[in-house]
Amino acid sequence: MSEATASPCIEVRDLTLAYGDFVLLRDVSFTVRWGDIFIIMGGSGCGKSTLLRAIMGLKAPVTGSVRYGETDFWRCAEDERRHLRRNIGVLYQGGALWTSMTLAENVSLPLSRYTTLCDEEIREQACLKLALVGLAGFEDYYPSEISGGMRKRAGLARALALDPHILFFDEPSAGLDPVSSRNLDALILQLRQSLDMTFVVVTHELASIFAIGSNAVFLNSETRSAEVCGDPKTLPHGASSAQVRNFLTRGAAGRGDDHAS
Repeated sequence: MSEATASPCIEVRDLTLAYGDFVLLRDVSFTVRWGDIFIIMGGSGCGKSTLLRAIMGLKAPVTGSVRYGETDFWRCAEDERRHLRRNIGVLYQGGALWTSMTLAENVSLPLSRYTTLCDEEIREQACLKLALVGLAGFEDYYPSEISGGMRKRAGLARALALDPHILFFDEPSAGLDPVSSRNLDALILQLRQSLDMTFVVVTHELASIFAIGSNAVFLNSETRSAEVCGDPKTLPHGASSAQVRNFLTRGAAGRGDDHAS
């Protein structure tokens, strides 16, 4: 892990993102290392999800680059982009499960489309991925029959279906109660350890940021820029930016500084 963690997995350089004439973020630069649980954090409307979409290859930047290893995603050939996408998985905010399909059928979708496995092998892999996220025995349940936390885990199982090297999460704790949120954080840490994966997580939830983050970038909605912050656990009282300190210590007076311990 130590050697992998030190090497760059994703390098974002001088990235500018806009919707028409409105510039949302400008000159954003940071590096995600192999083995990171990298947090994209900031207040509401600062561009976290838009930045994630640009890194994932869903929104083209105005300027700048997103490099996976030696490959510049937005300047490479389409077949190279498809190859890069094959090595990433995505967990969306609501889980994005098909309600008319069982959990096993949902997880089987990418396997059916992108592999040559037979139906029996696909079912076996889907059950394996569901077991990996703690949903063994729920293969034939529908999304409406399980809790919100279980739906998030089912979405995670589908994101893991093709054995990606990198997982992207967009507000994974959104809509979850505190217990379910902590359980999901624990699962992320477990998967990082057992599968030696890299995670890029968009969140504004302090509990999750401190529980799982090993590296982070803070998006400043006032300047429309990014401030590279490092390990969020060391930042509440050490960051040079007042915006970063205020974000990471909000509500601390009411609960003490346990989150920074």
